[in-house]
Amino acid sequence: MQMTLRWYGSKYDTVTLKQIRQIPGVTGVISTLYGTAPGEVWELADILALKKEIENAGLSLAGIESVNIHDAIKVGSPDRDMYINNYITTLERLGQAGIHMVCYNFMPVFDWTRTELARMRPDGSTVLAYTQEAVDALDPEKMFDSIAGEMNGTVMPGWEPERMARVKELFALYKDMDDEKLFANLKYFLERIMPTCDKYNINMAIHPDDPAWSVFGLPRIIINKKNILRMMQMVDNPHNGVTFCSGSYGTNLDNDLPDMIRSLKDRIHFAHVRNLKFNTPTDFEEAAHLSSDGTFDMYEIMLALYDIGFTGPIRPDHGRMIWDEVAMPGYGLYDRALGATYLNGLWEAIEKQHL
Repeated sequence: MQMTLRWYGSKYDTVTLKQIRQIPGVTGVISTLYGTAPGEVWELADILALKKEIENAGLSLAGIESVNIHDAIKVGSPDRDMYINNYITTLERLGQAGIHMVCYNFMPVFDWTRTELARMRPDGSTVLAYTQEAVDALDPEKMFDSIAGEMNGTVMPGWEPERMARVKELFALYKDMDDEKLFANLKYFLERIMPTCDKYNINMAIHPDDPAWSVFGLPRIIINKKNILRMMQMVDNPHNGVTFCSGSYGTNLDNDLPDMIRSLKDRIHFAHVRNLKFNTPTDFEEAAHLSSDGTFDMYEIMLALYDIGFTGPIRPDHGRMIWDEVAMPGYGLYDRALGATYLNGLWEAIEKQHL
């Protein structure tokens, strides 16, 4: 595996490449052209400039998270082929730049949902948190307003103000969408892009829906073992794979995370590893990566990745906000650095146990 950290670019991230370079065992970053809109074609010069900046800092650009999917593709509107053609052009340019992994998601309206961005934990750290009761009490059009004051002046992916200003329009767009229609539109998209992925050896790694159940009545399909195996079988190509995010799949306690990993051998192209602490099955908060701080056995998750021969990029996912750091919630430096070191320690121990 290659330990990485997500980095949003020098214009948007409070964390610098110099700081990331100093985290023991972190050799790459996962990044994106954060200023681009869904459906927009990425310029090769911009991709190469991003890659050069990262490499000049002594790191590698291990993959892209995300090349966002335009809503026309998700709902299957008449103009979807235009946006798919744009996506294919972007993939071609990524391939020409030597980038071979793209994380993306197929979630309607909200890329992810949390009801708190700064829940205080007993140790004084703050974390992202979710309660279904809070969601049930909210008007979905007011969802952004409920968390906007906790973003620490940053623009969070999936919650860009210009997108949130269109929430009412987006809900209308998806009003007739159900799981089967969303699966069909995902299949159409994947079938269109796979020839380009084959040509440039680009692994498409779909990110699970978060949380792993319907929110505000919107369909969510990348939520469990059954559905992810269905997705891979319907477009049976090794480049059609997954981002295994323990924190997203783990929102549903019925998901057996190590078993899911072992069922996805050779199709996990990217891994997000983090821990959650559950207060009830529908009230969870993001914990430190350490197993004892949350609900998941992080050793078993890392062991499962080792057992399937996982060699792709991995990153510690959302961290706590600690030591008075002010940053994008979940994406500060300090706790993610601790998480990367902890996960590397687990991996070293597992490797030595198997010598």
